[in-house]
Amino acid sequence: MVLALHPEWQEMAREEVLQVCGQNEPNFEALTHLKIAAALFSQVNMILNEVLRLYPPVISLCQHTYKDTGIGNIHLPAGVDLALPMLLIHHDPEPWEPVLAKKFAMLEAKMALAMILQNFEFNLSPSYIHAPPTVMILQPQHGAQIIIHQL
Repeated sequence: MVLALHPEWQEMAREEVLQVCGQNEPNFEALTHLKIAAALFSQVNMILNEVLRLYPPVISLCQHTYKDTGIGNIHLPAGVDLALPMLLIHHDPEPWEPVLAKKFAMLEAKMALAMILQNFEFNLSPSYIHAPPTVMILQPQHGAQIIIHQL
């Protein structure tokens, strides 16, 4: 959905995937070479990190203190309920530069995205309405209607 919103990102990532992998199925070795010279992350990594920053799968975390707890200089007595609004925290790009993600999950996501970009171009349907609701898990309220074209 985000690549359909930003076709320039889609094209840059596709060019990188085709340059590194050609039409061959991406493998671990190829995925480790998905990087533009002098860039810390590849286009594919940057796209995945930006999507996770803007649309984290979990929008908030809740924690209950069962005993007196200290976090830095902050003292929290027992019985306090804490809410950490991930959706708000993630919209600040500063902590994401650089970011260390869960390696296996990111490898799987890169593999899937590379294979999709090798074979398809996608655009948002004119009927798409951007309305991500803020419930426990972030998801498109009205679905994500995408038009897919085989290359």
